[in-house]
Amino acid sequence: MSFLDSLFGSKKTNVPSIPVLPADIYAAATMELADVIAPPAVEIGSNTIKIGDKIAKTYFAMSYPRILSAGWLAPIVNMDKVFDISIHINPIDTSEILRDFQKKVAEVESQILSRQSQGMVRDPQLDAAYQNLESLRDNLQQATEKMFDVGLYITIYATHENDLFKLENQIRSELEGKQIYLKPALFQQEQGFRTVIPTGTDELRIMSKLNSGPLSSFFPFISSELTDNKGILYGVNRQNAGLVIFDRFSMPNYNSVIFARSGAGKSYATKLEIVRTMMFDTDVLVIDPENEYQYLAEAVGGRFFKVSLSSNSHINPFDLPKPLPDESPSDVLRANITSLIGLFRIILGGLKPEEDSIIDRAITETYALKDITAEADFTALPPPLLSDFEQVLGSMEGSESLVERLKKYTKGTWAGFMNQPTNVDIDQKLVVFSIRDMEDELKPAAMYIITHFIWNAVRKSLKKRLLVVDEAWVMMQNEEAAAFLFGMAKRGRKYFLGLATITQDVGDFVKSRYGVPIITNSSLQLLLGQSPTAIDTLQTVFNLTDGEKYALLESGVGEGIFFAGKQHVSLKIISSYTEDQIVSSDPHQILALRKAKEEQAASTAGGLFVN
Repeated sequence: MSFLDSLFGSKKTNVPSIPVLPADIYAAATMELADVIAPPAVEIGSNTIKIGDKIAKTYFAMSYPRILSAGWLAPIVNMDKVFDISIHINPIDTSEILRDFQKKVAEVESQILSRQSQGMVRDPQLDAAYQNLESLRDNLQQATEKMFDVGLYITIYATHENDLFKLENQIRSELEGKQIYLKPALFQQEQGFRTVIPTGTDELRIMSKLNSGPLSSFFPFISSELTDNKGILYGVNRQNAGLVIFDRFSMPNYNSVIFARSGAGKSYATKLEIVRTMMFDTDVLVIDPENEYQYLAEAVGGRFFKVSLSSNSHINPFDLPKPLPDESPSDVLRANITSLIGLFRIILGGLKPEEDSIIDRAITETYALKDITAEADFTALPPPLLSDFEQVLGSMEGSESLVERLKKYTKGTWAGFMNQPTNVDIDQKLVVFSIRDMEDELKPAAMYIITHFIWNAVRKSLKKRLLVVDEAWVMMQNEEAAAFLFGMAKRGRKYFLGLATITQDVGDFVKSRYGVPIITNSSLQLLLGQSPTAIDTLQTVFNLTDGEKYALLESGVGEGIFFAGKQHVSLKIISSYTEDQIVSSDPHQILALRKAKEEQAASTAGGLFVN
């Protein structure tokens, strides 16, 4: 019988014994499956078997540790290599194994008693073996466990001997680290190959006895996957090259957090998500601290607003949203007054309890000057300005210090920042607010006013939206701003809003008492390359294993761990050429794009000028 006959089973054929040409086989219609899939040649050696142009080598597991942890095969299964794994399981009759156990328990007990009679120190290994045998025997007797003969076989493939050697060392070192040892099937490579292929026959018959508990750790073949039927591409699974496709709006909440060191690719990943999210009819709003999203906004026809002391874009913090059908005007007014008190705590450097009360009354009276009260329909009424508030505040007893601190926002250098009617329209698929040119002292207040404005706009109409807050640690430095951001994270789902917070300063973010709650209220979490100073904090917050910790320290640009609920995978962010041209933050690439645009503009104006 030939190798292929033994491999696929003997078959009856009417092919004559003389040599048969392929044309004759085709004419006689005698070709079967084995003829189609058979390799051109098979060469069997003592240590390998050559099948066509591939070299194969089969191994068997010869020993296991006392405890097998769940998913121990996962690192092997998820390797991006060519190999086959076969597990053969045969149940053992319980009555037969109980008789063997009785003899084994007697032997171990006899050794223990013998050592005691000789006055020798007790052997912990013998004691543990006796306890384990007795426990397992009780479980077998009670039918809560069963025993099995288990054979684990692995066949690896490569084109060259060196590649085969490298893969062999990789697999063996991975398993030996877990005290699982492999041996090659010397002089039995043919039987080993037939054992591993899916014919259900075990010709090596190299078994280990395992009970149900350890055996369950073999199953299922754990392969980290995070692919949904709908959603956007976040990247490629680094373990098995699978696509990581997910829809944030399918989660219990739509929020996300991204933590990464500078240059690790967090803004690149965010801009990729923005481009892909917009294709699914989602409006995106961005608070941009470094003008990184300007080119993206221009490329997709969005709007880009520069928020600074000299900017022509203004947002009036006294604006009021239109009450929703299930809301009363008094509820809207009360919520807006609360938000304004938080803003004044930021810009006035904190408030004493008595000052807090004065500010509360002054805001209410300022709205009343414009006939805006809890009982009135104020939807068509113009809101007051900060200068109106200053006048009301100045008429109140004990407000002298507050008025003095407020003057720089109404009459001083910073008067143009918030003492103007709102002229910003966010009715676009992508809207970016840049605060790069805002003074550092005012950035928390600017981010607070912008997020408050966006929140009021979001509440006007139910629509799928994503708010991206880059460098969110700036807001987390201020208690009021952090509290408002946390409120958006908790309430955003009601209004179909997802909040994406991005930061490189992990320490400042989690130091805030709202930092960890924002993380726990975010269904999606992306950790990219980390610095050694931040990794211990992240490990504590995200319960990372040591392996995941060191993987983040060694991750390249655009590599990290992606969490979606209770699932997580090792991720590599990828983009198409067109996407890369739009979202790249690489200074070399940006300069090249600017130069190309300048040359194109010069050509349009009248041709290129060459020296």
